[in-house]
Amino acid sequence: MRILNGVVHTMAGPVIPHGYVEVENGKIRAVGEMSALPAAAAGPVYDAGGGHILPGFIDAHCHLGMFGNALGFEADDGNESTDPCTPQLRAIDAINPQDRCFQEAREGGVTTVLTGPGSANPIAGQFAAIKTDGRWVDEMVLRAPAAMKMALGENPKTVYNERKETPITRMATAAVIRQELSKTLEYMDKQDKADAEEDTDAPDYDAKLEALIPVLRGELPVHIHAHRADDIATAVRICREFGLKYVIVHGTEGHLLPELLAAEGAGVITGPSLTDRSKPELANLTIENPAILARAGVPVAICTDHPVIPIQYLPICAALAVRGGLEPEEALAAITIHPARLAGLDKRVGSLEPGKDADIVVTTGHPLDWNGKVRYVFIGGKQVKG
Repeated sequence: MRILNGVVHTMAGPVIPHGYVEVENGKIRAVGEMSALPAAAAGPVYDAGGGHILPGFIDAHCHLGMFGNALGFEADDGNESTDPCTPQLRAIDAINPQDRCFQEAREGGVTTVLTGPGSANPIAGQFAAIKTDGRWVDEMVLRAPAAMKMALGENPKTVYNERKETPITRMATAAVIRQELSKTLEYMDKQDKADAEEDTDAPDYDAKLEALIPVLRGELPVHIHAHRADDIATAVRICREFGLKYVIVHGTEGHLLPELLAAEGAGVITGPSLTDRSKPELANLTIENPAILARAGVPVAICTDHPVIPIQYLPICAALAVRGGLEPEEALAAITIHPARLAGLDKRVGSLEPGKDADIVVTTGHPLDWNGKVRYVFIGGKQVKG
């Protein structure tokens, strides 16, 4: 398969003004200038007609398939708000690939998402990285688990204040996280002693602590929900204390301390910014946040937080960041290669390079231009739109 005559945004090098992409067996085989196009090969040919060719878009944080479209409690599977600590929960056990929003994601060019539990709990459960095409989630998985979701700030406070249970303060929210991480360290120590000493019994199996072992070993990153600057600082503090790999999710007030985040080496998944200031911790919401963070050297991705913003509008969220000062190619990186890197998926997706999955979007105009349309979408070389 070949896609010809387009402006190619490889996201791995300079833009190719008049280029092509060649696909074989679901992988990208070659990318280059039309002037260097090899002899004709077998397979279908698609003419981009001077439009743009780029990697499939990646939403680094959403809840696609976790909250049923236009449905109520029966399809609301994103928050287990009966226990503030639920690391053993797995997104793959709740994702519904039959939800119509998967089709809307594909039609909008979104080919990969990180989706999982919401932010009701300080420790919410395991996110999954999946492709947006498939009937059975197991065949869509890129990585599961892909991250451990944690949350700070108003959401846990609100949920558990209504229940008159801990945590109802920011102090208690942080304490819940610390306590569970500390219990996991103790659990791991007992396991190690049981392995080393024949007369020492292993601890009783604990699903919660087992789920946190990869987090403490640095094998599974934490995606920690934090809007306010002080919550962002608490997230960094806890992750530093326990030596965790982490990404800040939302980071609404990140623009108030960009150089501090850059010094910490923290990545930020920004958004959703195409929304109102629906709660106090969003008082300093600004579309300039991604640009300010990026200029400070912070790795930035942009998310929809679907269903907060419908997932097909991910490119519009990126375009809004351009209006806020982000360079257009950097905005495209924030919905392609940057989220792939933050998720550790960049060997498979996020750029148009030989050997990577053939997840490709072809647009009639610039992908961040409201007047442009998504013409073709391919996932693993399979045409899913157009």
